[in-house]
Amino acid sequence: MAISHKSQDSAHDLSTEDRKEMKASTYAFPAQRKEPLNDASHVRNAIARFDQVKDVTDSEREEAFHHIRAAAKKFGVEMTETHWKQLGRKPHTANSAQK
Repeated sequence: MAISHKSQDSAHDLSTEDRKEMKASTYAFPAQRKEPLNDASHVRNAIARFDQVKDVTDSEREEAFHHIRAAAKKFGVEMTETHWKQLGRKPHTANSAQK
């Protein structure tokens, strides 16, 4: 009997079904279910995209930062930022689809 193994090395490996099954606490922004933190790759992605998340409050960003820091420690991702504002407060990249 063959056993398939799905690698979680890429941020693109989570299917919609995978995301639905994840606990809200697995996300940097749990209320919005944005930026999953289930492995090192996703943690790095959440750091890189932190300032691209829209429609969240400063307190939600503060909470997300703490979630990201904890996940970074858990998965061995180096993080030099000590405050969420170092990752950005407002989206700074234009979305070409909205132009």
